[in-house]
Amino acid sequence: MTPTPPPTSPAPHTFRTVFPVLALCWLAVFFDGMDVTIYGAVMPHMLDDTGLGLTPGSAGTIGSWTTFGMLIGALTAGNLTDWLGRRLMLVVSVTLFSVGSAVCAVAGGVALFGAGRFVSGLGLGGLMPLCLAMVMEFAPPRRAALTTGLLMTSYHFGGMAATGLGLTLAPAAGWRWVFWAGVLPALVAVPLLLKLLPESPGVLLARGEGERADAVADRYGLPRPTAVAAPAAGAAGRLAAVRELFRPQSRWATPLLWLASFCGLLLVYGVSTWLPQMMRAEGYGLSSSVGFLMVINAGGIVGLLIAGRTADRFGAVRVSAIWFVLTAAGALLLRAHLPLGVTYAVVALTGVWLFSAQVMVYAATASVYRDSERAAGLGWVTGVGRTGAVVGPWLIGALATNGNQRWGFTTFALAGLAGAVAIALVPLAQRFDRSGAVRTAPAAAVTSGPDA
Repeated sequence: MTPTPPPTSPAPHTFRTVFPVLALCWLAVFFDGMDVTIYGAVMPHMLDDTGLGLTPGSAGTIGSWTTFGMLIGALTAGNLTDWLGRRLMLVVSVTLFSVGSAVCAVAGGVALFGAGRFVSGLGLGGLMPLCLAMVMEFAPPRRAALTTGLLMTSYHFGGMAATGLGLTLAPAAGWRWVFWAGVLPALVAVPLLLKLLPESPGVLLARGEGERADAVADRYGLPRPTAVAAPAAGAAGRLAAVRELFRPQSRWATPLLWLASFCGLLLVYGVSTWLPQMMRAEGYGLSSSVGFLMVINAGGIVGLLIAGRTADRFGAVRVSAIWFVLTAAGALLLRAHLPLGVTYAVVALTGVWLFSAQVMVYAATASVYRDSERAAGLGWVTGVGRTGAVVGPWLIGALATNGNQRWGFTTFALAGLAGAVAIALVPLAQRFDRSGAVRTAPAAAVTSGPDA
């Protein structure tokens, strides 16, 4: 009798085995950061183009339309993922913001340009939570914060690429060619995602494809997904998942995470949209003003590498709170017209803290929610935070219309302090929630006993 061969051992769960997934998500987020930053990088040139008819007020409104599209994209991507899966939804997201960039490139007026940015926002909003969820699912054990930080460096490399195009291509060929460069994701990333990116094992299990889920998990060294780790499918399942975010153990931590994300994304998108124009209004030259966007994104890359390792050792909540406070200090320093070299240094240091403060809010969800709640928790932290992304560009635009751009730096400082308080209170809220749940449990047991 021929003995039955032993089952094939799954691959080890290391950075090396999951590198293809991380690399593809990195590429997608690179183009995300490029598309988000393009607008801020070319805004000074667009304001100088009298034929387009862009004003500081309408510029802020368009920035908010972009982030409003992102809000809708973030909140609807989950339901579409039930039908299409994360892989195809990523492809749809990349295609949408590439199409939106093409619309912006041919727009002859503010209305069509705004419509193009809204379409881009739909794709951008869906992409980020999908990539974050994929990376957290595939990340090696105890490396979620570091992996999230590494992923988000791509956003800033993309921002630097957009700034480079704003500094070189926009003066030489016009701002429209920078938006034509935004079509590249559809040509580069989409074929690679379709060919090489696996589907999420958790999503496959939720769709009833258990064998495929186990095969993908074994191939990349992941634990095989169980029913508790699979995201809820369908409208009823998603509603139940949202209710779980307010279970006794996390009912106060959840709104605090939402507030921290609101403040963080107000900072990220307010700065990405308005920093060049704000610095130009402070008296710096056009090239220097756009260059500050390059420098703050370079600082963002350094900050994410530092924050990821530090958070794995000391906790994402603590790092996020400190980073928010340092961001507020940097924003206040930028109110002063310092020498150019000193200003570059302050901008770079502010970038170190600003962007990774928000990313560590995402990483903090891993300590608040159970496996079955993590996808919904991250999606809502991202989605509700997008309201901050809508408010930031609009608010600074309103200040600019009234000649009060300098107050933008104060606004950023206040948002940093509010974000620090919110994220710092999360551990206290968790302890309060847990103690409340422990106190309620015995009472529930008594009332449901045989003598009740």
